[in-house]
Amino acid sequence: MRNFDMSPLYRATVGFDQIADLMDRVLTNDVSRDSYPPYNIEKTDEDAWRISVAVAGFTEDELSVELRDKALFVSAKKANEEERTYLHRGIATRAFERRFHLADHVRVSGAVHENGMLHIDLLREVPEALKPRRIEIAGKNDVEAKAIEA
Repeated sequence: MRNFDMSPLYRATVGFDQIADLMDRVLTNDVSRDSYPPYNIEKTDEDAWRISVAVAGFTEDELSVELRDKALFVSAKKANEEERTYLHRGIATRAFERRFHLADHVRVSGAVHENGMLHIDLLREVPEALKPRRIEIAGKNDVEAKAIEA
């Protein structure tokens, strides 16, 4: 059992509660958790990513991609599985749900299903109000000149 004291984090920061939540989620993650289906996360640009999930055996109608509470949920469920007798079954088509937590201002820009892979494109769009901006610094002479003009 792991116990971490987060109080130093709270004493030195303001508004970073998400970091503590993220650390809690990562540290309490079950190690024996199923790794099905396999997936990749790749960085395609400075503010863009692609999640690729191996979904062999599923059709577009059996796949679902949802965005809820800053989390991306990818799930699949086979419509109606025919009763078959397999000599070897290496392609798993069991139902799954995979969750990806997204950072602020990251949105899903599209999803495509091709060649047994589900590709989900993500893009970070920071609002203008949150982008850095330069503040002009007025000198003493500028303030006096404006006062004389007025």
